[in-house]
Amino acid sequence: MTVDVVIEAPDWETLKLEQLAARAETATLRHLGLDPDDFETAVLGCDDARIAVLNADFRDKPTPTNVLSWPSEERASEFAGERPDPPEAGELGDIAIAVETCRREAAEAGRPVEDHVTHLVVHGVLHLLGFDHIDDADAELMESLEVEILATLGLPDPY
Repeated sequence: MTVDVVIEAPDWETLKLEQLAARAETATLRHLGLDPDDFETAVLGCDDARIAVLNADFRDKPTPTNVLSWPSEERASEFAGERPDPPEAGELGDIAIAVETCRREAAEAGRPVEDHVTHLVVHGVLHLLGFDHIDDADAELMESLEVEILATLGLPDPY
């Protein structure tokens, strides 16, 4: 598995984003029966200002958000609530994650920021694999997978 991490916001250095991202991606891929050694992902550790620009450029929402993802190809299932077909190998895509938003959300939830970051990376990797939460059936599937994956890491249900 290759997780290329680019740090733009210095606060990510103290949170060890590279290790958190690798751990979260490995757990996600293994849980879905995929070999982590077969896949590549890029993760950008940025601040709220940078993610607000990305959110505006790609989603027409000029505000900060916690995590964004860009799959290398469309992998969504044709039917709501159905798992997408797993990729064979290669580049999954890119994830951006904002440190201030992560810290704020973790504090509001009374959770360690490292646990929240791990959850958001799992969430982002699931998006890269074609999972989504646009409708209720897809959201139920994706959230249940997140809970299962986080449990394999010893982390509580974030919902």
